[in-house]
Amino acid sequence: MNRSSSDPGGPIRQANRELILGAAEKVFARAGFNGATMAAIAEAAGLPKANLHYYFGNKQELYREVLAGTLHDWLVPMDGITPEADPRSAIEQYVRAKMAMSAARPDASRVFANELLHGAPVLGDLVHGELRTMVKRKAAVIDGWIAAGRMTAVDSIHLFFTIWAATQTYADFDVQVRAVLGRSRLTARDHQRAADHVVSMILRGCGL
Repeated sequence: MNRSSSDPGGPIRQANRELILGAAEKVFARAGFNGATMAAIAEAAGLPKANLHYYFGNKQELYREVLAGTLHDWLVPMDGITPEADPRSAIEQYVRAKMAMSAARPDASRVFANELLHGAPVLGDLVHGELRTMVKRKAAVIDGWIAAGRMTAVDSIHLFFTIWAATQTYADFDVQVRAVLGRSRLTARDHQRAADHVVSMILRGCGL
């Protein structure tokens, strides 16, 4: 648990936690859970290995924190999908937020995807609980927009699957995208082009 802001150690603790989590995303993305070691994560973070065990008791605890944090960050942009929101603006903002996260934190997406490909042994409870609950709630909002004639009828649950697939592919299958585009890395212009395309396709599919 983070200390309060009145605790002078709080900012340092939080900075170290973020540093460790960022390093862990990279190591888990490249080596997988089994191949990753606390020593490799400590090296990537530029911290003594003992520091990792101070903040996270073991590799599994750190791995779960990376996954849970990624899921949380992905769910936050869904807050804009509310009954009173404009459907076009809300969906566009959500898609662009997901595209931005794929561009900024591709390793987090790859760790999450690898966890799911292995049956979600660590994240299963959150996928079946928090994720499912949030999607059902937001799908109900979309169904309300449809019933009110504010957008074309679509399968609201599968709309989220489509958005996830379209946005996360730029992180999870970055190698494939770069190969086809002839890039050694994706540029800011490439990401903007991709975001504009995905937004356009999703909005047109929703009649927006």
